[in-house]
Amino acid sequence: MKKRQNLDHGAWDAVSTGAVEIINREHLKSRIERGDRLRVKLGLDPTRPDIHLGHTVVLRALRRYQEHGNQAVLIIGDWTARIGDPSGQNVTRPQLTKDEVDAAAKTYLDQAWKILDKGDTEVRYQSEWFDPMRLTDVVQLNSRYTVARMLAREDFAKRTKEGRPVGLHELLYPLLQAYDSVAVKSDLELGGTDQTFNLLVGRDIQEAYRQPPQDIQTMPLLEGLDGVQKMSKSLD
Repeated sequence: MKKRQNLDHGAWDAVSTGAVEIINREHLKSRIERGDRLRVKLGLDPTRPDIHLGHTVVLRALRRYQEHGNQAVLIIGDWTARIGDPSGQNVTRPQLTKDEVDAAAKTYLDQAWKILDKGDTEVRYQSEWFDPMRLTDVVQLNSRYTVARMLAREDFAKRTKEGRPVGLHELLYPLLQAYDSVAVKSDLELGGTDQTFNLLVGRDIQEAYRQPPQDIQTMPLLEGLDGVQKMSKSLD
């Protein structure tokens, strides 16, 4: 594990500012305080051309980690965006085409650089590891988690209880996001509070692939204009 050049005694207070939940807090705090240079992961799904205001919360959290000597890893979800994140959704999201996702992705980075330090950001696309995957690899990934555990998540359980459909492709979404953490060897993943389940799956899948489990840090969601739904680019 690389160390930051100089110990920063104010780093923990800075990077934990505004966090709703941190798992494992003591583990993460100890790593920050001893000067480990962490690989801090944030994934964005380009489902629309513009990053919405709600994204600035997690982008600024990632920037604070950069400012205190850590490696930002920004993942463009060019595969998961085609599925649609089911987190907090009462219905299945419409699926996007590859062309729609690619077009939206082009503007994402230009907007992200208004907050992040471009020179100290590692940009990765999911297609780097998912495009070469064989069916046997997908089956192996699916074998690392159970349907029962997946359906226990609040949004899926609610839909099932109400008789609303849950697509098999939606069950795959958290596993794809989780495998991103394996692919980039994430030490810490950031996300909104609606992402807690997905981030925890990331820890499980890393352990299944014999990697140390990432710590996770969730940040508050911004409400949409209706005061009820979270601010989102794909709820219009």
